[in-house]
Amino acid sequence: MPSARIDRIVRVTVALAKATHAAPTATVTAVITALAVSIGRGPWGSLLVAATVLSGQLSVGWSNDYLDRFRDDVVGRTDKPIPSGDIGAETVWVGAVTALLCCVPLSLANGWRAGLVHLAGVAAAWCYNLGLKATVLSPLPYAIGFGALPAFVVLGLPGRPNPPAWLVVGGALLGVGAHFANVLPDLADDATTGVVGLPHRLGRTGSAFASAGLLLAATVVLALGPAKASAAVTIGGLILAILMVVAGSVTVLRGGAQATATMFRVAMGLALLDVTLLLVRGGGLR
Repeated sequence: MPSARIDRIVRVTVALAKATHAAPTATVTAVITALAVSIGRGPWGSLLVAATVLSGQLSVGWSNDYLDRFRDDVVGRTDKPIPSGDIGAETVWVGAVTALLCCVPLSLANGWRAGLVHLAGVAAAWCYNLGLKATVLSPLPYAIGFGALPAFVVLGLPGRPNPPAWLVVGGALLGVGAHFANVLPDLADDATTGVVGLPHRLGRTGSAFASAGLLLAATVVLALGPAKASAAVTIGGLILAILMVVAGSVTVLRGGAQATATMFRVAMGLALLDVTLLLVRGGGLR
């Protein structure tokens, strides 16, 4: 194979990987796969969960970059592969549709109830990309999508048990809190291109507090929800979360250029804590 063709294949592959929003895609896939392992889906079941979630996340990431390509071009997002010219928009769109088509049978292979729940979450994410992101309902797809993921994993267990409410609610709160935190760095660019979701209406400081509050609520649910909860894990998680929010809030109230950045870091720390609790508490479902 000529070296020029190899170089082109490598460039397209790298550009496609970037267009998936690689870090969030990999994180969500890894966390949900780890949850599947912890609750006893077994090796093959966990691999199926990984493939299912990855296909859904790929379709969401690629469709997001495709649908946002004109807005990204307006604000000069040369870090994104389509406006930078690293890959054609049509290639990304074909990838999004292909991943979505693969997601359907993979989802249903987990059982029809689990499959429909996962597909509902993926559909919600596509609705966000297709326009809900620019409305007051922008948090709704995150609530549905992140609440659906742990429910999908549990519904795929032998006997198809119903997922506990605390697990679904905790996942939904984690997702909405992550939405407010995720939007913070892009508020100015979004305003330029007419994207006005709920975080944009609350503003930078309001969104930072909303993110921290929602992620703290997720911590409470994931810590207190299980009937057989470890007292040490519960108390330790709650104390750590409260201290993080108090420290961030004091910084914001004092003002200064770093106030919102500090609250963003608090939100990221809380998200990590919530994911940890999700995995620890999920293991108690076995």
